[in-house]
Parts: sequence; C-alpha cells; structure tokens
Amino acid sequence: MTVALKGEDVAKKLGEVFPGAVVASDKVVVVVDSQHLYKVAEYLKNTTGFEFDYLANLAAVDYVDYFEVVYHLTSLKNNHSLVLKTRCYGREKLTVPSVYSLWQTADYQEREAFDLMGITFTGHPNLKRLFLWEGFEGHPQRRDYL
Repeated sequence: MTVALKGEDVAKKLGEVFPGAVVASDKVVVVVDSQHLYKVAEYLKNTTGFEFDYLANLAAVDYVDYFEVVYHLTSLKNNHSLVLKTRCYGREKLTVPSVYSLWQTADYQEREAFDLMGITFTGHPNLKRLFLWEGFEGHPQRRDYL
C-alpha cells in the first residue's frame, strides 16, 4: 500500500518552484492552474524525493461551473502517491496540456476524457475518439448531454 503525501506540503514546495501555479490544496489533493500543469507534472516526475513515475489514473469530472481533470500519481520507487487536479472553466473549447510525453499511460485515458467529456489535451499525438465514432454529436458524460 502506498502512502499519500500531504497535499499541503507538496503545494508549498510547488508554490516555491512555480509561483502562482497552485490554486488550492488540502490533506490529499493539489490543484494547479492548467497553464502550469505540464511543468508541475514534469517536476513531480523528475524531482528527487517525488519521482512520480506512474500515472495510475486520469479522469474528468463535470461540476457544471467547471471541469476538473484528476491525476492519480504514484511513485513506485518511493512508495507514495498524490492526487493532482486542474480545472477548465466554461463549456466550450476546454483545453489542458497533455501529459502523454511524461506518462504513456495517459494515452487512452486522455482520449477517453476527450471523447466522453470534450476536453482537448494539447500536444497529445493521437487525440481522437476512443469509444464513439467520428461524427458523433456531443459528449455523453457531460451533465448537460441530452
């Protein structure tokens, strides 16, 4: 079983390295501004002491006022984990930087969020629908999908 790092402690360190990147944090979660997401994720993967070498899960959540992309990161080397989140506001043209180049496990997970929620992951090498056919209207996991 992995040990969850304290979100507040990680947020404090990230705030020192990336001023303005951290939007919120609590005991478990760190929320970062989407413009800083890639650099923060790269730092969490490559920095000694963090070394989050595995993206266990990526999911998107529709809160009506905003969308959240949730990353469950694990360090196999250090046996610890962290929940990293970022937010997209509005209902149209939602974009988040892809983390595929850091963790290839993001490939299908980003495609799933794109297909079912309509979030575009900029920099993804093969961002196309995963479950639904090209030309399908809408994104069926959104709260406003009819």
